[in-house]
Amino acid sequence: MPPTPPLPLDPIEEAHRQWTKHGWGDVADGMAAVTSVMRAQQIMMARVDEVLKPTGLTFARYELLTLLSFSRSGALPMAKASARLQVHPTSVTNAVDRLEAANLVRRVPHPSDRRATLVEITEAGRKLALEATEQLNARVFGQPGLGNEKLDTLVRILAELRVAAGDFDSTGRPAKWLT
Repeated sequence: MPPTPPLPLDPIEEAHRQWTKHGWGDVADGMAAVTSVMRAQQIMMARVDEVLKPTGLTFARYELLTLLSFSRSGALPMAKASARLQVHPTSVTNAVDRLEAANLVRRVPHPSDRRATLVEITEAGRKLALEATEQLNARVFGQPGLGNEKLDTLVRILAELRVAAGDFDSTGRPAKWLT
């Protein structure tokens, strides 16, 4: 499918103008910021999906495989995976179901907690996670569309927003981007 040609005007800038015109000028900057972040997320997800589609992975499944590949033992309790990925446990269960059906992970009993189940990456899962990461690094993460200085500023601003929203606690151990 050929790329869509760029619009002749910025629709978010136009929405800002309309917000102001209709008496909502005091919140027009916030509307433009939220809408800009959401549009940027759509752009980034489209690029990620394009890279991941040939692997059969969604971004959620890719994140889970990568998290498991980074863990010391290659396995994590499902609840811990849910917390680290910041998604509902049902989302992790669904991802594990799909990955397990593809022989990329397996469920194993927790060695010391009979109530918990571990999700463990298989060798095939490890290989696919690495291949997908190499493709994402080359085609998305290494070319995000902004220079390094602007990327650093963007990540710092978004980290501040995430802290303010309660996404993580930076007290005592500020992230690189919050200093």
